[in-house]
Amino acid sequence: MITDLVHPLRTKLSALPKVELHRHLEGSLRLETLVEIARTHHLDLPSYDLETLRPYVQVMKGDSPDFAAYLEKFKLLRRFYVSPDLIARIVSECVADAASDNIKYLELRFNPVALSKLRGFTLEQVVLWVAEAAERAQCDHDIKVKLIIQIGRDESIPMARRIAEIAVAARHKGVVGLDLAGDELTYPATPFIEVFRWAKSQGLHITIHAGEVGPAANIREAVEQIGAERIGHGIRAAEDPALVLLLAERGVTLEMCPTSNLHTGAIATLSEHPLRYYLEQDVRVTINTDDPGISNTSLTDEYLLAIQYMEIDFQAIRQTILHAAVASFLPESERHELVTWFQGALAPL
Repeated sequence: MITDLVHPLRTKLSALPKVELHRHLEGSLRLETLVEIARTHHLDLPSYDLETLRPYVQVMKGDSPDFAAYLEKFKLLRRFYVSPDLIARIVSECVADAASDNIKYLELRFNPVALSKLRGFTLEQVVLWVAEAAERAQCDHDIKVKLIIQIGRDESIPMARRIAEIAVAARHKGVVGLDLAGDELTYPATPFIEVFRWAKSQGLHITIHAGEVGPAANIREAVEQIGAERIGHGIRAAEDPALVLLLAERGVTLEMCPTSNLHTGAIATLSEHPLRYYLEQDVRVTINTDDPGISNTSLTDEYLLAIQYMEIDFQAIRQTILHAAVASFLPESERHELVTWFQGALAPL
C-alpha cells in the first residue's frame, strides 16, 4: 500500500528517528532481488518477469483481504534461501531498507525452520548466518539490530523445544526474544506454554502473535499463561474491556501493523483500527510494518496511514516511538540508553 506521496506530513514523518519491533525477515525481501536470484539459480517460479511475479509475493490493489492468502505468499518467498551468501544478502538488504527509513533500532524476526528447509541447512547454521549478516549490516548503517527467533504454531513440541534451545544459545549473537507465529485459528498456543516459560527463565524475552484474527482469549492466554511481554497485533483485545485494562496495568505492549491488518482481514477498514482506542486506554502501542515487502509499505507509510485514517496526531506518533523504545528487548542498561536517546531526539520535533 502506497500512501499519499505528497502529503505535507510525509517529509516530517520520514525524518523522524524510528523504532521497529515487528518486522519479519521473510516478508521483507526486495522484489528485484527475488527476480535476480530466481534467474541466477533457475528457481521454479511462475515467472521471472518482475511485474508478472509481483502478485505472487505482494498484496495487490483490489485483492480481497484474506489471512490464509497472505500466509500463502510466504511459501513462495521461502524458496529464495538457497545459500549462506544469499541469506546474508537478504538480511543486509532488509537492514539497509530499514535504515533508509530512518529506523535507528530494529528487532528483526525470522523462522529458522523456514530458512533451512529448502537446502537442508541446520537450524544452527541459519541462525548464525542471519546473526552475522545483521551484525555486519548494522555496522554499515546508522542502525542497531537485534533478533527474535520465531516458532511456527504448526511445529511439533520437540521441534519447538529445539528452536528455543538454539535461541537461548544464540543470545550472545544478538538474539533477544522468542516469538510464536502462524495460523492461530488452527493451531492454539496452549501446547507451547512450557517451551516459552522455559525460554523466559533462560533470559529470552517473549512476544506472541495473538488476537490478530483469533479471539481476545488468545491474547489473555499469551499474557497470563505464557508470560508474553509483547503481543503481535492484538487487534481483538478491544472486544474485552477487562483484557484491555489488564494490558494497560501490566504494561504489555501491542505491536500493531495497520496495513498488514487490513491485508489479512483483521480489520475491514483502516478507520476501524483500534490503535487510537488503545492509546486512549493507556495501553502501550507501537506501529510496525510486519512484512514491508508483501504489503509494499514502510514505517513512514504506516505512520501516515495512522494519521490519515485513525485520527491520531503527530504527537501520538512520537508517543508510539517512545513506547517502542521502552518495550525493546534490550538489556536494562541498553534500553535505558535507547529511551533516553529517543526522548532527546524527539523532544524538539
